[in-house]
Amino acid sequence: MRPHPGKLAASAKVGEKGQIVIPKEMREMFGIVPGDTIILLADTRRGIAIPPKSKFDAFADKLMEGGEEL
Repeated sequence: MRPHPGKLAASAKVGEKGQIVIPKEMREMFGIVPGDTIILLADTRRGIAIPPKSKFDAFADKLMEGGEEL
C-alpha cells in the first residue's frame, strides 16, 4: 500500500497512567513540540480527535466571528 500525501496511520499503546505517545511522524506533520497543549475531543460514536490547540483556537475564533452572544 502506497502512502497518501498528508495522511498517516499508526498505533500507540496506553501506559499504566493512561498516557499515549503521539508518533514522531505525526508530531512532525502537525508541528507538535514538547510543551505544546493539545485538545482532546471525544464522541462515543465517532471516536477521539486530537487537534493541536493552535488549530482548535483558529476554529473557535472562526466560530465566534459572528459577534453575537450565545
